Amino acid sequence: MNQIDEIAVLIPCYNESRTIRKVVEDWKKALPEAVIYVYDNNSTDHTDELARQAGAVVRYEPLQGKGNVVRRMFREIDARCYIMIDGDDTYPADAARAMVTEVLEHSADMVVGDRLSSTYFSENKRPFHNFGNSLVRACINHLFKSEIRDIMTGYRAFSYQFVKTFPVLSKGFEIETEMSIHAVDKNMCIRNVIIEYRDRPEGSVSKLNTFSDGAKVLKTILRLYRDYKPLSFFGSLSLLMTLLAGLFFLPVFGEYLKTGLVPRYPTLIVCGFCVIAALLTLFSGIILQTMIRKTRQDFEFRLIQTHQQYLHLSSESSDR
Repeated sequence: MNQIDEIAVLIPCYNESRTIRKVVEDWKKALPEAVIYVYDNNSTDHTDELARQAGAVVRYEPLQGKGNVVRRMFREIDARCYIMIDGDDTYPADAARAMVTEVLEHSADMVVGDRLSSTYFSENKRPFHNFGNSLVRACINHLFKSEIRDIMTGYRAFSYQFVKTFPVLSKGFEIETEMSIHAVDKNMCIRNVIIEYRDRPEGSVSKLNTFSDGAKVLKTILRLYRDYKPLSFFGSLSLLMTLLAGLFFLPVFGEYLKTGLVPRYPTLIVCGFCVIAALLTLFSGIILQTMIRKTRQDFEFRLIQTHQQYLHLSSESSDR
């Protein structure tokens, strides 16, 4: 049985040689009892060597992409509290203790480091990033009826139960969106802690592409909305097809009432097919919603099993 850490600080890295030493040293000062893990994702600038010299435990993920790194981190590390940050020195370590307290003392499952309520819009010099963050936050909070203040932040704390029951499907920067939606959908305890964001130091370059990665995030939101709320998703499509069918059917029906003739049979046939497709889409949503309900029941049992595993790990660690 692996030993469980009290606090694990997880730092996914790709070419962060300019900042990684300072990040590791800052977090060792802020949380001296924590184990600092740096997961190198094919860096070519000796990020791993600098992190090791600063006192971090360095491990590697050969598959490129932040989602792939998070999958490996969550799979390999056992801890009572996890903190995930970026290696670019944009997130201050002074908020760490408050986030750890929310997890260990207030039973939070995910704590979000909220940049958008403080200095993000003034510090970040990329206007499209600012717009994208606001758009993603508005979309998710509206679609999933949540109140998460910063969807895309890379500064988060997690409980053991969250980490060991979160299925990582994304490969890249969409992972933060996936985490947020999973926590909301599974009715997990989410807390927001306001942090002071600072822009990257000079010479440090963001790996996030505003347009291509932004498109992936929006695509992920749509996919997860379909997967997590199939009745709403397919019900909306069904309603749209029904309205389109009605829009084209009304002139045909009006002409029939006036003349008793149906001169546009092709339009009538297409309307009929649209209605049939709408009904099939609606019933698909109903069936999938029933399956989702069963999946949520199974997830609750999985949470119980994970909690028992957590207690066992804690007991084993205390005995040592």
